[in-house]
Amino acid sequence: MKVQKTIYRKSFSLIIAFLVLITVTLIIAVFISYKLTEKYVENEFASKKIEVLEQTIKPYNDFFQIRIPEITSYQGFLDSASAANYSATVFKDYPFVSKVLFYDIQIGDSTVVERSGDDVGISVKAVYQYKPKRGSVYGEKDMSAANNDDFRQMALKLSSFIRVADTTRLPTQDEIFRTFYDVKPDKIIYQNIPRREDIKIYRSLLKNKHSAAFYKQNMLTFMLDPKNLKLSNSHPELYQDVTIQPVVYDPLDIEGEKKVTEVALPGAFSNYKLYFSTTREHLRREINRRFLPIGAIVLLIYFFLVLISWLIYRNLSTNLKVFKLQYDFINNFTHEFKTPVSVIKIAGSNLRGDAELSDRQRKHYGKILDEEADKLNELMNKLLSFTQLENRSIHIKREEIDLHAFAKRYMDTFKIKYPDFKMELKVDHVSTFYSDPVLLGSIFQNLMENAYKYSHPGKKELNINIKQERKHIVFSFADKGIGMARNEQGDVFKKFYRIENQYNQNGSVGLGLAFCKELVNFMDGEISVVSKINEGSTFVVNLPLES
Repeated sequence: MKVQKTIYRKSFSLIIAFLVLITVTLIIAVFISYKLTEKYVENEFASKKIEVLEQTIKPYNDFFQIRIPEITSYQGFLDSASAANYSATVFKDYPFVSKVLFYDIQIGDSTVVERSGDDVGISVKAVYQYKPKRGSVYGEKDMSAANNDDFRQMALKLSSFIRVADTTRLPTQDEIFRTFYDVKPDKIIYQNIPRREDIKIYRSLLKNKHSAAFYKQNMLTFMLDPKNLKLSNSHPELYQDVTIQPVVYDPLDIEGEKKVTEVALPGAFSNYKLYFSTTREHLRREINRRFLPIGAIVLLIYFFLVLISWLIYRNLSTNLKVFKLQYDFINNFTHEFKTPVSVIKIAGSNLRGDAELSDRQRKHYGKILDEEADKLNELMNKLLSFTQLENRSIHIKREEIDLHAFAKRYMDTFKIKYPDFKMELKVDHVSTFYSDPVLLGSIFQNLMENAYKYSHPGKKELNINIKQERKHIVFSFADKGIGMARNEQGDVFKKFYRIENQYNQNGSVGLGLAFCKELVNFMDGEISVVSKINEGSTFVVNLPLES
């Protein structure tokens, strides 16, 4: 029977077409991913400016939300000295505050003050001006601002609030902001927030303008310089240059290789904006930096696809080899069956013939029939046992085994069968073992048969060593046979695999070692082999010790 040569066709044109396809796909994927990265960086250039803005104005927000409301804690009792100390801490922590005006205000009798707030009963007693000077504060009295528009406006707002305020509840944040704050370009005006009890008193004082009693109130005006804001460029990879410019700033001579964007500053800095600029080359470097890992992933996918295609190609080649192994198995298996069947048929024909047979001839033919039937039975039992092991349809029957007697019994059997087979046994520090004697015996029989079969005439020797290693029993079968190449040692335990040599020309179907491996695996053990050509092989079986 001739093996067909068209079972698997190796189409190199198909392989080349596949490689071309995935290469073109790689190029397209690289191009698209680069364009997407470029678009992503450009979007970040337009959006990340908000983060830079938030970092830059964070001190301003802290100043506005935390430091300014501290004035209320003085409840109107700030004087020139304490106002100077307060201004000193403000100048130190917030360099963008260039000047502080402190208004010492009183509510009630206005006859003791120099100027009044439009006859609303809220008057200025004194005004002090503070400026930073060499790490300290320079302060002076400046009554020129005693009745300016800022004071009159805040006095009117406070007077209106006192008249209509609901003293049964705390004022809302919106009421506080509308009454006690006045945010203008480069300026923040704030007056301390009176308590509800104070508002009741203020209301009575405003109704009785001729009362001699009065209460103190404070107002501070903070002059701001946005040029002193500390810029915090948290994204230097996107923005090369960040500056504070007036809102109307719009240069006409922007270089073509530059990319710009801007964002307005909030609150008292509303007349200014953050102006961002960077060169296109700088953005290009950032795009390339971010694209590098993406490109590496695309290349990795490409090589993965190439690897998959190679594995598919190798799998086809392996399948071809498996087909050949199975074909050889059928041939050998057929031969193994055909020979005993032919012998049985001849013996049966002679026994059925008309000629008279002597007792010696009948015994001879009977022996032949018995031996050939045993061969067939042994082969069928091995195949059946193999199938049962693979399907896990048999069960381990554990018994106490005397290892020395067990191994000796098999050695004696083989000495009778093969008188030229030299065997030695060594059992170290272990006497009994709980296992299935039938399964263990099959392992012994197959490995001993294998050692005899694959040894040169005159060198048929086998050393069996049994020892205990921790919680395992180790069986070692070392022969001085023909050995095997390193690249074949991993395949000898596969079904139908046969090493190509003169010892495998007839009578082997490639099931012996595969059957041993299945047995050992079924018994929760391991089997391995170490071999050198023309020096011999050592099979090691490691089984768990059951107590």
